[in-house]
This record gives sequence, structure tokens and C-alpha cells, in this order.
Amino acid sequence: MKKQKEASSKISGKYFLPIVLLIYLLFYLSTPEAAEEAFQKSIHILLKLLPILMVVILLLGTFNYFFRPRAIAKHLGEESGVRGWMIAVVGGILSHGPSFVWYQMLSDLRSHGARDGLIVTFIYVRAVKLPWMPVMIDYFGWLFTMVVTLALIIAGVVQGMIMDRLEVR
Repeated sequence: MKKQKEASSKISGKYFLPIVLLIYLLFYLSTPEAAEEAFQKSIHILLKLLPILMVVILLLGTFNYFFRPRAIAKHLGEESGVRGWMIAVVGGILSHGPSFVWYQMLSDLRSHGARDGLIVTFIYVRAVKLPWMPVMIDYFGWLFTMVVTLALIIAGVVQGMIMDRLEVR
């Protein structure tokens, strides 16, 4: 079953790019001026995002290489204090990719003694997306972006504290 699912996802991946290119071609044939403007804006945004994306990918690769669940879990236990909250917040912000990929690692952390509240905080602050910060700043401005980011971080810590109080193990 798993091999069949992997094969079907590879096949669908093969068709995605040609379908997108076909849509852009049809768009270009119907309104060439608008298509060129959209392409120019896309390139401009990509060039703005490229340095940040490279730094984020480098940081995530380094993090994934050096830090393993057992080593991290000892810093996220009952006595972790403020350091544990900081690790949960920074780790959640730096994490990217689909959430389900992180569930196994979070389960491992939990089984090695990580507090539920810190895991909740990690999952909550994943809503802060570093690669999208430049776009958000461009659309909404620095102040709005920082207020939303800070609100997400605070709400994540509050949610984690609530979970710790519930003591659901």
C-alpha cells in the first residue's frame, strides 16, 4: 500500500509542473500584458525571499543534523524552566514543512520526558513562518508583522502553560 501511494505521488508530481506551465501559457495568450506583469512581480518577490530562504534552510539543516530527540528532551523536562520555553518557541519558529512530519519527533520527545506544555507551544508557534516574513512585512508593514508575531508567541506560551496545568499524561 505504501509503495503504491509513493508511486502515485511521484506520478502526480510529474504532471504538476506541465499543468502549471500550461495554465501560464493560456493566461499569457489571453492577456500578455498582465501575464508579463505577474511574471515580473513573481521574480521580484522571489529575489527578495531568496536570501532569507537560504538562511532558513541552512539553519534548519544544521539544526536537524546536530540535535536529536533524546538530547533535546533532557532540556525540555520538568525542570527546564524558562530555557525550555525558549527552546520550544525558537524550535517551533525555525521548524518548517508539513506538521505531520514533526509528530513522530514530538512523540519521541514526549516519550523521553519532554513536557506536554512545551510540545503544545512548539506546535502553536509553528504558525510564525520565517520564510514568509518579508512578504508579510511588504504587504502589512513592520509594526503589524511584529505585533502578530509577538501575539502568536505569547499565545503559544499561554496555551503551553494551560496544557501543563491540565497535566494530561
